[in-house]
Amino acid sequence: MSAETMRAVVQDGFGGPEVLRVEQVERPAPLPTEVRVRVHAAGVNPVDWKTRRGAGMAGVLGEPPFTLGWDVSGVVEQVGFGTTLYQVGDEVYGFPWFPRPAGGYAEYVTAPARQFARKPATLDHVHAAAVPLAALTAWQALVDTAHLTAGQRVLITAAAGGVGHFAVQLARHLGAQVIGTASAGRHPWLRELGADEVIDYTSTRFEDAVKDVDVVLDLVGDVLDNTSTRALKTLRPGGLLIAVPSGVSPDLVTAGAAAGLRVSPFLVEPDGAGLTTIAALIDAGEVAVEVAETFPLEQAGAAHALGETGRTRGKIVLSVTD
Repeated sequence: MSAETMRAVVQDGFGGPEVLRVEQVERPAPLPTEVRVRVHAAGVNPVDWKTRRGAGMAGVLGEPPFTLGWDVSGVVEQVGFGTTLYQVGDEVYGFPWFPRPAGGYAEYVTAPARQFARKPATLDHVHAAAVPLAALTAWQALVDTAHLTAGQRVLITAAAGGVGHFAVQLARHLGAQVIGTASAGRHPWLRELGADEVIDYTSTRFEDAVKDVDVVLDLVGDVLDNTSTRALKTLRPGGLLIAVPSGVSPDLVTAGAAAGLRVSPFLVEPDGAGLTTIAALIDAGEVAVEVAETFPLEQAGAAHALGETGRTRGKIVLSVTD
């Protein structure tokens, strides 16, 4: 590999996992206030495979070719003019540019320095790359949107997934009573993470088992069994539903308003300060990171195929640098 190129996962068209392939592309250079990070690992998220298929953030990225990926952990390799936060050699992790293209499935990324944070000292790069999008989604939804406080009751659907397992731990950290939905095999693990109650969604309609919660963090959406709409039935009067994966439809807002409930739109944002707070919680042992499986960059398609099963515990990560 020459000094001017790098390996990156590229897709030339929308489609299945087979459209992802590794190519040599131009290595990016940092602009003023940016850093270039040598990526050691990149997280894989549902928005990645949705975008690959032509949904997700495809409307923002435009037509292929492009490189997917927003979660990265690595080492600062070059610093742009005016940047004082980091020096060459610093270990950082981040969630840059979202929803604009970041090109995280590659050996190098460039982005504004303040969209990164120092990597949690207790994590290797693989586990650090599993954190940004998922943990920031949970943090921004529960803290910045719901303003969750001690003693409140929160229902988290898909609690064993990437966002879900962070949301359980962060809600517990905030002192809330945590109720999650997951298949029966995940229940002992979720209780270890801090869930007070776990409902087996394969055998029980959660809206029949849960009432009077203050906040629902729905990580499933109405696309699957009208989960968001059903979740409205679990809220107390004036309670809040945050629907993450499919946004908030006009019908959902109308149904919520008719029942005296609040329904909030939500999309996660880059947040270096938030990642600094999350890193401190991880290093303090308050939050654990679960990695379901790791794939080399050349097997990004296999990583997507596994993720699309919807049956993973925690996060999938690409190992970019051996």
